Amino acid sequence: MLDFLVDGFGRRISYVRLSVTDRCDFRCRYCMGEEMTFLPSEQLLSFGEIETLVDLLVGRGVTKLRLTGGEPLVRRGILDLVARLGRRIGRGLEELTLTTNGSQLAGAAERLFASGVRRVNVSLDSLDAGKFAHITRRGRLDRVLAGIAAAKAAGLRVKINMVALKGLNEDAIEPMLRWCAGEGFDLTLIETMPLGEVEEERTAHYLPLDRVKEELETRYRLVPSLARSGGPARYFDIAELGVRLGLITPISDNFCAGCNRIRVTATGTVYGCLGHDQKVELRGLLRTGDVGGAEAALDMLIAGKPQRHRFDIAAATPAVERHMSVTGG
Repeated sequence: MLDFLVDGFGRRISYVRLSVTDRCDFRCRYCMGEEMTFLPSEQLLSFGEIETLVDLLVGRGVTKLRLTGGEPLVRRGILDLVARLGRRIGRGLEELTLTTNGSQLAGAAERLFASGVRRVNVSLDSLDAGKFAHITRRGRLDRVLAGIAAAKAAGLRVKINMVALKGLNEDAIEPMLRWCAGEGFDLTLIETMPLGEVEEERTAHYLPLDRVKEELETRYRLVPSLARSGGPARYFDIAELGVRLGLITPISDNFCAGCNRIRVTATGTVYGCLGHDQKVELRGLLRTGDVGGAEAALDMLIAGKPQRHRFDIAAATPAVERHMSVTGG
């Protein structure tokens, strides 16, 4: 019988978001600064260390693993790691997924599918090339769309993640919804979160999703859905378009009561909550082969996992100093 990871509030941890790199080829305005300093490669967990950690986690009841970054597909050799992790599907691991900005997806989609990945989340904040370039600072929309098309052709289910940004892309939400409907993709909208210092004022771009929902309901009927993806999104079916809309609302409608996840950074730091600094460091233990010590540290983290985050978008300083790309997007 598995010794499940259960926190002090009775929440079972079955979902892990594991970052394989803090590097990214975009510099999205809500996520990081324009000039970033990334970690040297020797500080990152090796692929062997990642596999050891995944086996530990699966052995404690984790069934869903999502690879994140930064941009996970920019790490050299990442598709070899995905293939090795994919062999664990059906042996405790039920699902292996990936979050990507899509820039490298065209060349990776077929290998991802062959490795057992069946779903990918693609971050896409506008279908307007100019707005997209402005938000990402260096992204090319045509390249991302080509990656999405390749993923669809390879048989991967695609979910589009869109950060709702007042003054930047609020007028792009309905066009994105209609485009997703036409392509057969689900769309999830996400509120911007106060993580790490960025050059721009976050409050100026914060768009509460309850306001977006009310606006959409003047034209469509949003029917609450029982669908769940393992993450924090609340889903609604829009019959007029034949599309499913997800809302992730860390600011306007806290969802922490049902939290089932922890996050592992590319350096082996494990956070119990995106919005807190409570953590344990596993890299040293994994590098010395002390798997028992890593498991004990993990148990200590889970026992102290916070009940909820305390995000305040109007606060003078971010909730935590680290950027989203450090923790794993």
